[in-house]
Amino acid sequence: MAFKLKVSAPFICMMVLVLATGSNGGGISIYWGQNGNEGTLADTCATGNYEYVNIAFLATFGNGQTPMINLAGHCDPYSNGCTGLSSDIKSCQAKGVKVILSIGGGAGGYSLASSDDARQVATYLWNNFLGGTSSSRPLGPAILDGIDFDIEGGTGEYWDELAKYLSGYSKKGNKVYLTAAPQCPFPDAWIGNALKTGLFDYVWVQFYNNPPCQYSPAEIANLEDAWKQWTSDIPATNIFLGLPAAPDAAGSGFIPVNDLTSKVLPAIKNSPKYGGVMLWSKYYDDQSGYSSSIKSRV
Repeated sequence: MAFKLKVSAPFICMMVLVLATGSNGGGISIYWGQNGNEGTLADTCATGNYEYVNIAFLATFGNGQTPMINLAGHCDPYSNGCTGLSSDIKSCQAKGVKVILSIGGGAGGYSLASSDDARQVATYLWNNFLGGTSSSRPLGPAILDGIDFDIEGGTGEYWDELAKYLSGYSKKGNKVYLTAAPQCPFPDAWIGNALKTGLFDYVWVQFYNNPPCQYSPAEIANLEDAWKQWTSDIPATNIFLGLPAAPDAAGSGFIPVNDLTSKVLPAIKNSPKYGGVMLWSKYYDDQSGYSSSIKSRV
């Protein structure tokens, strides 16, 4: 037996409004590349847990240095051994995952000496990892989706220039996404000025290894206050809560799954700039299963 339910237009509008306001879902961003025991890049994307994968790191560049990628035990860049990642990158992108090259890192040797140096680095990144051409592309012919600024050393100069030069390449047909991983004390000591340009699409703020602005079981206000400052003062569309994926992944700042889903996320997801959660890193996520535990709640 079939019957028709007559629904009024105002009721439909109300339901659409409820659904729109009640679903501020986000994605998960992961860092991959710093532990040879974390599985392949293709397997990482095949989990279905991540919307963004940051390949970490291009750890040497700028100031006259020959740029060099460091992917730990995954491949040897000195013998062109990382070009095989091209098929993995394409596999990820075919699944709708954005694959981004992270430059910098906590242990790299990098700096920008001038605006011209920033321009040269941008040209190198475009030709070797993005939509340009080069005979020595370290990751093969695959075109990455963008560049992540994980700047944790050197000086704070000229990163805004690098962002402007990279952004300029978006006009050549392929959108170059710009992302960044600043520390949660505001403003970030290294890329604070760069973030003011408004050129960054995703900003995953590291709410760890910084007790004054990270979560503790007895105190959520510090994290909330820092979150409000980041989301109100940085002209980026999507801001992410950056966390360690396991207690051993950072010196401090790990948030147990139950605390994240019952306390922290409800406190920040009402922000229109909420983009999701960033995790360091795939290796630690494999140990803890953190992303699988939180994905439906992010």
